[in-house]
Amino acid sequence: MESDQAINNEKNTVSAQPALGEASAQGTGQIVRKEGRVIEALPNAFFKVVLEDGKEVRGFLSGKMRLNRIKILIGDRVTLEMSDYDMGKGRIVYRLK
Repeated sequence: MESDQAINNEKNTVSAQPALGEASAQGTGQIVRKEGRVIEALPNAFFKVVLEDGKEVRGFLSGKMRLNRIKILIGDRVTLEMSDYDMGKGRIVYRLK
């Protein structure tokens, strides 16, 4: 009986790790939007982008842009969404006119 109760108690415990979609204590999990200019096209819909502050990051096309076949060329101004966990890469979500 005691072993059955111990097993039930283990199943009801809450894990210390945050669930998917929740921010952990290491960072805020905020999405940062920045604008930049494409300087190089890489394979598999990846691009090198220079941000307005001078940083060079790697950007990849978002799923909606792939589905709608929006083309990105060298020299285009784009909007990137970047996580504060990794500011070296971002998702290209909009091509500016």
